[in-house]
Amino acid sequence: MTSLRALLNDPHFRRGARDMLDFAPGIAAWGLVTGVAMANSGLSIPLAVLMTLTVYAGSAQLASLPLLAAGAPMWVVWAAAFCVNLRFVIFSAQWRVHMGHLSRGRRMAIGYLLADLNLIAFQRAWPGAKREPGQVHYIVGGIATIWFTWQIPSLFGIFLSEAIPTQWGLGFAGTLAMLGLTYGLLNDRSTWTAAAVAGAAAVATFALPLKLNIVVAIAAAVAAGLLIDQAERAGQRMKGGT
Repeated sequence: MTSLRALLNDPHFRRGARDMLDFAPGIAAWGLVTGVAMANSGLSIPLAVLMTLTVYAGSAQLASLPLLAAGAPMWVVWAAAFCVNLRFVIFSAQWRVHMGHLSRGRRMAIGYLLADLNLIAFQRAWPGAKREPGQVHYIVGGIATIWFTWQIPSLFGIFLSEAIPTQWGLGFAGTLAMLGLTYGLLNDRSTWTAAAVAGAAAVATFALPLKLNIVVAIAAAVAAGLLIDQAERAGQRMKGGT
């Protein structure tokens, strides 16, 4: 109890929690839309609650729901969710500098709860790519804000899906929220290029069944981002050698 009180009073924890509030409206809207989508996709309420609390990955949840509703094979559902979350492989490499000193259990727990926007806020607050005191508490503060900001609206969407009027246009609101969050992630040439490649691939393969064009778009975007990142690193090494 004492350690929890000390954490809540830590200035880095509070700063991390406060910085994530900038993203709260978009995250809440996205969570609400995802909760409604899960409840309306045929999942029972207990399964929908289990999914939001354990999967905790809005893009993967939304990608898998139409596949589940269409009766797609389970390997297709797993493949779609896996491809959607491939971006976290790149993110984890960036987190390693700041959390590599923690125990494996703590790294796994924090890594499971980290979202895309945690990295954006962290890089703004700690622009240097090096480990510094207070970073872990800052990360945990951001995690706490995002977790509650996502889960509470998502649970509302699950339990109140039938009471929410369809004329509210939640699908469009969710699309706008996702667009806003996506724009916040486009902060360098590689991510802009990956986004453009994903859009082009999704349109080009739109005729594929079971919405597999989404899987193709994600794979193409990840490949493009990795290639550009490797090219930039090679260029930096060549400059350093000269």
